[in-house]
Amino acid sequence: MAALGAVVLIVAFLVFSGSSGANYELIFNEAGQLVRGDQVLVGGAPVGSVTNIVLTPNFKAKVTMHIESSLVPLHVGTVAQVRVPSLSSVANRYIALQPGPNNNPALPAGSTLPATATKEVVDLDQLFNTLNPKTRKGLQEFIQGSAEQYIGASRDLSTSTEYFPPALSATTHFFNELVRDQPTFTSFLVETAKAVTTIGARKEPLADLIENANTTFQAIGAQQENLAKGLRQLPITLRQGNRTFADLPAAFAALEELVIAARPTTGPLTTLFSRLRPLVQQATPVVGNLNLAFNRPGPNNDLTDLIRDLPALAQTLTTSSPASVTAEKESVPITAFFGPYSPDLAGTLRTFGQTSAYYDAYGHYVHISPILPDFALGANNTLTPTSPQGALAGLKTGELRRCPGAATAPAADGSSPFVDSELLSCDPSETP
Repeated sequence: MAALGAVVLIVAFLVFSGSSGANYELIFNEAGQLVRGDQVLVGGAPVGSVTNIVLTPNFKAKVTMHIESSLVPLHVGTVAQVRVPSLSSVANRYIALQPGPNNNPALPAGSTLPATATKEVVDLDQLFNTLNPKTRKGLQEFIQGSAEQYIGASRDLSTSTEYFPPALSATTHFFNELVRDQPTFTSFLVETAKAVTTIGARKEPLADLIENANTTFQAIGAQQENLAKGLRQLPITLRQGNRTFADLPAAFAALEELVIAARPTTGPLTTLFSRLRPLVQQATPVVGNLNLAFNRPGPNNDLTDLIRDLPALAQTLTTSSPASVTAEKESVPITAFFGPYSPDLAGTLRTFGQTSAYYDAYGHYVHISPILPDFALGANNTLTPTSPQGALAGLKTGELRRCPGAATAPAADGSSPFVDSELLSCDPSETP
């Protein structure tokens, strides 16, 4: 019985003494809405609770917390911070404890962590109170506009959130690389602080910017349907872009072959450009004069002014010569008949010009050069002389209703003779 009692006493001592833990005091500049019973967490796991909160003579908040024996004793370097859970409500706070290294000196029970080892909670109300009413109103409208922007697009937003974890992972990797070089990162933070200070000195333009951003987002929200259509077309565009990028190496290879093939032409091109330079130099005054002819400073002295005066001239001619205008209008149906025959008339003038309009020391004179088929194509592709009657055998008479383009053999594609969908009063059968 004595031995059994001793064992019971030893177990009770170990159980009750092991769960007693220890109390520590924290000094905060302000309690941050802490209350008795709030939890003390280390790495998200509860290790104690707040047992008392009092006001110090120098108007600081002294918080007493009880720490379980599993974490006792604390060591020098321990830091405590008041935080807000994700589901915030009135007086919903906890103390996040970051114990100091175990190789530091231990803190005996009842020790006090000074204000330098504690951090208060950052209250959103305090942040918003630093803004003027105009900025707060603009921020409120910005949040409302952002909410309206996603009305009816919840499914697309859910699809977008699937890519959020990879983005966070990439962001974590980015920040790990960012802080690897501490001196550079420190310099970056210092320069950023200077930039933020400069921005803070211009809070009024910043407030206007936020208000204008709200208007912008409202305009974007009004185009939700178009944005949704654009998002639905984005995957198709990206797939087409991937196919395009896949074909780029072959295109670059072909381009490289083109460059290689074009290398021998660089020498002649250099010679061409060197010879082209005098032409360009001589053409520069011509182009300048042409530009001056179209656009000369001053009124009524260039072709542009002349073209501008043409409507007034036409109006004057209409009012001064009504009979001439009427005659021209009535002659349009007659003269329009010759329009389709313009190529034939131009061909006549061109062919006639080949046998005439020669010049010599005595001036202009005309040469008539009739061309007659003096030979005929015989057997074995040999030419045999023909009689005068045979030379005229291929000529036709009485073809007085030829269609445009009928002066030559009909084109293989049927474009000539031209009958204008049988609107012309001509005979397409009258061809050479």
